[in-house]
Amino acid sequence: MATASTSELKGLPAFRAFLEMIKFEHSIFALPYALIGMMWATPGFPGWRIFILILVAMVSCRTAAMTYNRISDRDIDAKNERTARRAIPAGLLSLRTTNLYFFGSMILFFGAAGLLNPVTLLLSPVAIFVTVFYSRTKRFTWLCHFWLGMSLGIAPAAAWIAVTGKLAVVPILLFGAVTFWTAGFDIIYALQDEEFDKKNGLHSVPAKFGKVKALQISRGSHCVSLFFLGLALSVYGVGWIGVLAGIFAAGMLIYEQSLVKPNDLSKVNMAFFTLNGCISVGVFLLLLVDYLVTR
Repeated sequence: MATASTSELKGLPAFRAFLEMIKFEHSIFALPYALIGMMWATPGFPGWRIFILILVAMVSCRTAAMTYNRISDRDIDAKNERTARRAIPAGLLSLRTTNLYFFGSMILFFGAAGLLNPVTLLLSPVAIFVTVFYSRTKRFTWLCHFWLGMSLGIAPAAAWIAVTGKLAVVPILLFGAVTFWTAGFDIIYALQDEEFDKKNGLHSVPAKFGKVKALQISRGSHCVSLFFLGLALSVYGVGWIGVLAGIFAAGMLIYEQSLVKPNDLSKVNMAFFTLNGCISVGVFLLLLVDYLVTR
């Protein structure tokens, strides 16, 4: 178990270490899809109050989940050369400080959910369970990547409910698109830890099936994601710019898959973060322009 050390950070440096630990910049994966859900749920801007509450709920939910992930995995991270420099095993943040961030994020999330509408408050425990419990799934199933996918996939559906107070077909299709997109790129990321996972009794697609089949499953997941995205675009009724969003996503995913080979993982980080960040932002911007032009 990690304990405080003489290298433990305080104040602003500690907060910076916390943001680095939870990879705050990775919020860019799900947040644009939440904004798409919000945008498509209403014929006009829902107002700054709802917009800000959705942002707070999204970021705080992800922050709570990632913080719990780091707390839960602190002993595992300490054993893995790739992750041993993370804040808790490196002694930069104490377990007590990290727990304070975790519970603070939980309070922010439930507060924002409660201020949105009764349905979001009612469903908030489900959302927090799905996102937080991901950290435990790698201990018993190789389907953990798809659980992570669900934790991001609920973003557009949650934003839709935040605006309308109910669910519909379109956000369910977006849920499928984001779930399989996330699972696909998380499988790629997990290729780095195949041997470590096997030695330490952890479950993942690469550890279960090997690198070659893992990449095939990743590619299949991305094909399913594009299928759901295409259905969502069709059912919602986007214009030609919206169609470009689907074409853009397909092209980027094909390029992403081309970067990683079973015997060459040198471009995993580019495939994982850079390209997927571009996909989520690019799809959102194209759909935003389509929305402004056609609505």
